[in-house]
Amino acid sequence: MWKNIRVAILLAILLVVAINAYRDQNQDWNRPVHILLHPINADGRASTQQYIQQLQQDDFAEVKHYLEKNSQQYRGQSSYFIIQIGRELQQTPPKMAEQPSILNNIVWSLKFRFYAWQQHQSKDGSPSLTLYLNYYDPKQRRELKHSTALERGRIGSVNLFASPKQAAQNNVVLVHELLHGFGATDKYNLSNGEPIFPAGYAQADRQPLYPQIQAEIMGGRIPLSAVQSKMPNDLNETMIGVLTATEVGWVK
Repeated sequence: MWKNIRVAILLAILLVVAINAYRDQNQDWNRPVHILLHPINADGRASTQQYIQQLQQDDFAEVKHYLEKNSQQYRGQSSYFIIQIGRELQQTPPKMAEQPSILNNIVWSLKFRFYAWQQHQSKDGSPSLTLYLNYYDPKQRRELKHSTALERGRIGSVNLFASPKQAAQNNVVLVHELLHGFGATDKYNLSNGEPIFPAGYAQADRQPLYPQIQAEIMGGRIPLSAVQSKMPNDLNETMIGVLTATEVGWVK
């Protein structure tokens, strides 16, 4: 009898895992897409705390508009996005290892999922994607480490600057990681950060090819030459390419 009970429990667990995996990889774009953003004072500074306290829903209106406009372009009808600022959290998400490896990535992934489980509260509802926004004072840090997101689990850790002057560029980083959460892949060279041709170029058929005037959102940067690029200032300087739209399920 106990053996049958253990088997039943195991089958139930596997069913839950399978359902969650299917949900994570098969977003229904015909239903409202709920994006929950949890701000975090990642450097513990008073200036960062003041910035977080002033965050408002309208600060992410550009993200909502950008996603709805692009989904309309590819799907023929717009998906409806709900961008919600959640509770401020005190604990930062686990950081990836300095030296990535398959084992380190697996361990980090498990820690991140456990962290997300710990932070979740019933009043958060069941968001389509949860992003943890780690804010840093730009006067203390000029560069931030790469942000990360998991499609299986629909969670992301996004490093941002706590400054109104950086808000538009923050939204570029946020959308990049948000699309990772729905299955989009990076389209830049991991060794040097340069966009990969042609997938990472907004206008791969442009003549002359350089300089490009926009960035493919998952390419991350605007190519100025074969070896030089720059970060887009805002979402208006980016676009979502066909391959990215296909990966997230906007193109069948």
